[in-house]
Amino acid sequence: MRVAFFGKNFDHSFTHPIQLFIEHLKEKGVEIIVEESFSKFLEERMKDTFDVFSGSLKKSQADYLVSIGGDGTLLDTVPFVRASNIPVLGINTGRLGFLSNINVDSVLKAAEALINEDFELDKRSLLEVEVEGLELGENNFALNEVSIHKKDTSSMITIHTYLNHTFVNSYWADGLIISTPTGSTAYSLSCGGPIVMPGSQNIVLTPIAPHNLNVRPLVIPQKEELTLTADGRDESFYLTLDSRSYTVANNSKVTVKPSSFCFSLINLKDQNFFSTIRNKLHWGVDRRN
Repeated sequence: MRVAFFGKNFDHSFTHPIQLFIEHLKEKGVEIIVEESFSKFLEERMKDTFDVFSGSLKKSQADYLVSIGGDGTLLDTVPFVRASNIPVLGINTGRLGFLSNINVDSVLKAAEALINEDFELDKRSLLEVEVEGLELGENNFALNEVSIHKKDTSSMITIHTYLNHTFVNSYWADGLIISTPTGSTAYSLSCGGPIVMPGSQNIVLTPIAPHNLNVRPLVIPQKEELTLTADGRDESFYLTLDSRSYTVANNSKVTVKPSSFCFSLINLKDQNFFSTIRNKLHWGVDRRN
């Protein structure tokens, strides 16, 4: 078995559990490879050397990819595995950790789960984006959300939205979020959107600070195609795919549709969507006691 690692620099307090995790895998005969830019940091912390990789991973290179960081780090793993659909396990050294939901005190349990292939695979859908006059290349996808947002102005923008060529609405707002079920607990939730279960095959249109307070989030089937254009007092607007932002000229057509590939997230056997919601959002907790 071969396991790839990608991550961001982490605090010294996480060094020991991460070292335990890697050493346990190596003791069981697992080969370790580390993303090139992360390897320099990890080698310094672990006082060890690793084989490295760069760019997208092939199935022949790794069986699994481990993300060390927060949810943003895990989102950054998608370009590495998109073609191969290599499953990803997220160890949380960040903050909330909806996707990177393995706490550092469970690293040995997670290592055993990988070695014995004793885990649940959670298939997550993505969105694919095309922009008139802008080449996005191979990074034209989003696991959490696609958002359109005003740029360099305090004024609203107007986002004209069509579903399969049927007019939906012109949103007068600071922006609009097109969220997957995975992203429904992220930016969309903070703007009043609903929580949507993974696998429900829906997406959510959530306006950002709409001028008309009667405009509410809208849930639509993910299989449909959205077409959007935006205009405002500025000559351009921001288009964001997860953490990647682009400047787009006003009235350029933006097309959002289901991606041709999915993302495989590893959950331990005692984890599921509802346990994550309860733990991260403190559902069922009475703070008065």
